[in-house]
Amino acid sequence: MRRLLGGLLAAALGLTACKKEEPAAPKSEGSQSQSQPVSDIKADKGVDLEKKVVYIGALNDESGPGAAIGKPFAAGKRLLVRQVNAGNSGLLPDGWKLELVERDHAYNPQNAVQAYSDIHDQVLFLGTSFGTPNTLPLRDKLAADNMVAFPASQSSEMARNQFTPPIGASYKMEAMRALDWAVEHAGGADKVKAAIVYQGDDYGKDGIEGWTEAAKHQGVTVVAQQTVAPGQKDFAAIVTALQQSGANYVLLTVLPSASGPILGTAAQLKYMPTWIGQTATWVDRFFDPKVIPPPVFTNFYWVTGLTYWGDNVPGMKDFVTLHGQYQDVPKDFYTLSSYVQGRVQVEALKKALESKDVTRAGYLKALKGITSTTAGGMAAEPIDLSRFPYQTAVSVRVLKPVMDQGTWKVVSDYTKPKALDAGAAKAAE
Repeated sequence: MRRLLGGLLAAALGLTACKKEEPAAPKSEGSQSQSQPVSDIKADKGVDLEKKVVYIGALNDESGPGAAIGKPFAAGKRLLVRQVNAGNSGLLPDGWKLELVERDHAYNPQNAVQAYSDIHDQVLFLGTSFGTPNTLPLRDKLAADNMVAFPASQSSEMARNQFTPPIGASYKMEAMRALDWAVEHAGGADKVKAAIVYQGDDYGKDGIEGWTEAAKHQGVTVVAQQTVAPGQKDFAAIVTALQQSGANYVLLTVLPSASGPILGTAAQLKYMPTWIGQTATWVDRFFDPKVIPPPVFTNFYWVTGLTYWGDNVPGMKDFVTLHGQYQDVPKDFYTLSSYVQGRVQVEALKKALESKDVTRAGYLKALKGITSTTAGGMAAEPIDLSRFPYQTAVSVRVLKPVMDQGTWKVVSDYTKPKALDAGAAKAAE
């Protein structure tokens, strides 16, 4: 088992990638186009009207503790750009193309701020701002620049800022739904001893708030709360504390670089509760038995409001066909999630172009004009960006990995958290 644990830790660390050399950023010519107009379209930053190119920023994590998610997430936006630039996609008006201006912040907030400063004058919006702690420091800058940044994050905090619209149910909603399901699965609240392992940031804050609020509503005792830091490697003390608490349902609000080793450490210590991982705990490389042995996931369940690869949604067939044209694009849940998010971004961009206003203000207006979209049939429920604070989805489901098939089984379908309904009813009284 020590060899197994060593392999798990190595595999988890191996999920991070070496930082690659960044290509030179293209020069935006939006201001030049305004002084020498070639059409009646208004533009300011990040748009070349003569070449019909829109520049989109991306602040990725391809070399830090979130790279297991960050690399495929970056690939999702690149896939969308290739689709648009190949022509005949119908996603943008004829002749318009996209170009990414990318930086790797390595999941470091200071690096994210610097990367933003490097590119903010060159792009219309940020198609990716990866990670909650790396997006929060940008909020004042985004407001000053009137620029939208789409977060690779489902933190509730993102929804409270008009410039950081999330897509999908928040981490808090996931945590609340997870506790509801734990009670159903156990056969009653009295049979659940709940615990949580959470990251010490706003992602973790969402998890612990949702978990404890739902526990209070259900009458469940939370017997243990354990915190991890991004990049942490040793989880023996955490797992031992969980085991000693008697917890039999444990929510994981961590990154894949922590979830794999936590499960492996627990297997070594013969501690086998029911594990419930939030969206960001999983990466599809876990399906590979060479990365982590499948038995480690025997008691693992996944709570998410997002669609998975091969899911039964109308747009999946077209997406899989598109992906098949580009063999260098990873087949991964986060590639899919990033692509779906990008489809919403491009839909807003098309609206802005058709309204002849692709200034940053015009783009934000077009985005807020989206009242019901399924991102080309890829989203689980219609997305509404017209309301603020944003709440693009509330329904969440529970899935079980089918390790030998590399896919998922639906254990409990999309449902709103019970505490959410109870809170709304109380407020209406």
